[in-house]
Amino acid sequence: MTHTIRRATADDAGALAALAVVTFPLACPPSSSPADIAAHLANTLSEEHFKGYLADPDTTILVIDAGGQLNGYSLLVDRPATDPDVASVLKLLPSVEISKCYVHPDYHGLGAAAELMHASLQAAAGGGGAGAWLGVNSQNARAIRFYEKSGFHKVGTKSFRLGSTVEHDFVLERALP
Repeated sequence: MTHTIRRATADDAGALAALAVVTFPLACPPSSSPADIAAHLANTLSEEHFKGYLADPDTTILVIDAGGQLNGYSLLVDRPATDPDVASVLKLLPSVEISKCYVHPDYHGLGAAAELMHASLQAAAGGGGAGAWLGVNSQNARAIRFYEKSGFHKVGTKSFRLGSTVEHDFVLERALP
């Protein structure tokens, strides 16, 4: 499948929200309720929220674009971690958060996620970061393996609110190229 990885624009907000509806549930534990997933999508991954992220000078969104069809995205946040559980374990400062890194399931296993991660790490390094960090649900074995193959290692844990439940995430960190 032919695609490019590019920086998202304001015109991508609707497509990003639609993609999040497909990809975010894949990162959730099997016990997550549809209501909690829907609440999270509405409260953080709606078209309006993506417009806000795209307007934020500290945020970069990269997309996998296959002829106008978005098949993946990453969201990088270039500011200090505000969660005390995260801030206390990061060693590579300044650090860029890879807040989201999702690929449409039709693109799984094709190397697109590795390309997106590589581009994300390059973008983070280009901003002057020494390290990158992310949170991943402790039950998401597939994502953990992917992040470890991408050079991340576990440095701590944090909580993540998903609707009405609190999930437990691993905090992973790696040096930037």
